[in-house]
Amino acid sequence: MHAIKRRRRNHRLPWTAVHWIVVLLIPVAARPVAAQAKPEAAPDLSSLRSALEKYKDPYVAIHDGYFSTLGCVEFERAGGPGQVPYKPGGMGVHFLNVSLIGPVPDPAKPPVLIYEPDGDKLRLVAAEWFIPLATGVKERPTLWNRPFDGPMTGHPPLLPMELSHYDLHVWLYKPNPLGTFAPTNPDVKCTGHPYRLVEEAPKLVPAPKP
Repeated sequence: MHAIKRRRRNHRLPWTAVHWIVVLLIPVAARPVAAQAKPEAAPDLSSLRSALEKYKDPYVAIHDGYFSTLGCVEFERAGGPGQVPYKPGGMGVHFLNVSLIGPVPDPAKPPVLIYEPDGDKLRLVAAEWFIPLATGVKERPTLWNRPFDGPMTGHPPLLPMELSHYDLHVWLYKPNPLGTFAPTNPDVKCTGHPYRLVEEAPKLVPAPKP
């Protein structure tokens, strides 16, 4: 009889352990799962890309007030301390429209178009929003929730050193492995261009006071 009772008591032990495991796990299961941060959605640049499509013909760009700065810009070394943190890559040939420069960026009207040499032709690859500090800009500009790079010095010999500015590059027509808004593109080359310029990353300057 004692053996039977002992056996029954022993049978209860596993069930008791399972019971406690369930009880302990219920609060864990009931806890809400923390939502994972979603990556920032890429902005829809399709309308801008369509609007600037006509400038794939550089003659049209010139007709509308964009003029070539001639040099094809590349950066062979990454920016160091005190410089804009560029990564090695190309920028290409900049076409500047001074009539579109102002303290507030217009997302539909980039002051700069960027072309890559393609044999004896120029191929439109990107646009740039360029805002000199001399325009009176007080806060770092943003477009598409992306803050502009800088402020930085000019890029001699194409831009005077004193022309401190903010800028934002947008690679509309050529993929950039560094990102759509990265200032340099490792897949852009100036090799063979008669006015190839290998520059150093520009120096950062103090932001203007509000």
